[in-house]
Amino acid sequence: MADKKLNTVRINAGEWRSRLIKFPDATGLRPTPERVRQTVFNWLGQDLTGQACLDLFAGTGVMGFEALSRGAITATLVEKSMPAYKAMLENKQLLKAENANVLHQDALQFLNTNKQKFNLIFLDPPYNEAWLPKVLPLLAEHLQNEGLVYVEAEYALESTQGNAQGWQVIKQSRAGNVFYHLLKSV
Repeated sequence: MADKKLNTVRINAGEWRSRLIKFPDATGLRPTPERVRQTVFNWLGQDLTGQACLDLFAGTGVMGFEALSRGAITATLVEKSMPAYKAMLENKQLLKAENANVLHQDALQFLNTNKQKFNLIFLDPPYNEAWLPKVLPLLAEHLQNEGLVYVEAEYALESTQGNAQGWQVIKQSRAGNVFYHLLKSV
């Protein structure tokens, strides 16, 4: 039986700049585009030295690996899909990413059982499955003071009174059908 061809995505900057990570073909798996990642890390100030990051619905894990490449002290990558999880484990080994904690777990289960606090949470759940209303209310208790949440969605988020209740949208943009936001708790 022939191996299925794996897709690749490039890390933009830092220690692993230009390194490729591999990921499987899987329904709904869509890595954050390079241009979007560049913008997000510009928003975050490029250097994530000392920060603890959570990549929830990690998929390819590119956001968590990119954060580690840019100096994050740890990145916890949570993914329910077994093929995506296995690919992240292989990428962790390839990059020698000792500070990557790759977990095969449901996002809600992780949030309900893990009490760790993070400086930065990357949130890119599957589209059209109503994950944001379930997950956003749980994130504040997982953030350090002044912590931030990066959210990708198929629609724009609106601060406090809109669909981002309890959160202030401090930055937002759009690339094609992807709306991306930087949020802080209010």
